[in-house]
Amino acid sequence: MIEKVILLEQADPVIFYGVNNSNILLLKTLYPKLRFAARGRAIKVYGDEDDISVFETFVDKLVRYCNDYNKLNEEVILDFYNGEGPVEKQHDSLIIYGVNGKPISARTVNQRRLLEAFQQNDLVFALGPAGSGKTYVAIALAVRALKNKEIRKIILSRPAVEAGEKLGFLPGEMKDKLDPYLQPLYDALQDMIPAAKLKELLETNVIQIAPLAYMRGRTLSDAIIILDEAQNTTAPQIKMFLTRLGLGARMIVTGDMSQVDLPRNVTSGLVQAQRILRNIPGIATIEFDRGDIVRHRLVQKIVDAYDRYEEQQKARNPELFPPEE
Repeated sequence: MIEKVILLEQADPVIFYGVNNSNILLLKTLYPKLRFAARGRAIKVYGDEDDISVFETFVDKLVRYCNDYNKLNEEVILDFYNGEGPVEKQHDSLIIYGVNGKPISARTVNQRRLLEAFQQNDLVFALGPAGSGKTYVAIALAVRALKNKEIRKIILSRPAVEAGEKLGFLPGEMKDKLDPYLQPLYDALQDMIPAAKLKELLETNVIQIAPLAYMRGRTLSDAIIILDEAQNTTAPQIKMFLTRLGLGARMIVTGDMSQVDLPRNVTSGLVQAQRILRNIPGIATIEFDRGDIVRHRLVQKIVDAYDRYEEQQKARNPELFPPEE
């Protein structure tokens, strides 16, 4: 009889063990000759060496499945035990499986173009209206790269520019004031990474979420860096951000030129960057449109209505809408 510790290095223990340790209880039933106890990321096994070796091989299959699909239940365990293996439905343009095995795929033509551009370029601009999935797909691509160990960290940033309210009115310390601006990034991550694992990645700075101002002076290597809401950057800010790119890193910059919250006399840095960086090899631009909107069906109608209103205002008062420099 020997004792061995099996470490769950990739799988989330909360998912692997199951609700109320249901998966562990099933494993104990399937392997009655072994005694084992699970705590944290470690499973301590007691028994015959050959039996432990068979059990370890089986656990390795479950860990890979759990890591790939973000789920594990009794049905899947029994399928593996019976030598069949679960058959997962194939999804077009799949990026990753999110929480509870939810498939996250590119759902529109331009979302698929973003996938292709990301594979072929180190800097990609994804521009388009609210709800077109720019940021969501970008974060999914970053999470996939992290899971595949193509990078060591994910860095997500956005400018802390108010959309009608003032930063100083928010309660709390600086982090408390800034978190509401970064909440959309947290929302996307919570869809893709189980809560316990996400907390660990954030605490160890494998995933970093920070305002744009915190990027100054850094060189970001072996990472995927995403700048969201880039239309609200000034020219110096976006230049500062783009020049943070280090070795082994890639960037995705997202923005919506119809939602600029900068003062009227300040030119968006995103507009200037698009003009200056046009036609440089290694840089791609994907332009989303209203047909890519994948939120509630009313969102597309809302965007259309506001576009028509703005065109009417430009026709009536052209002096209030000077041409972009």
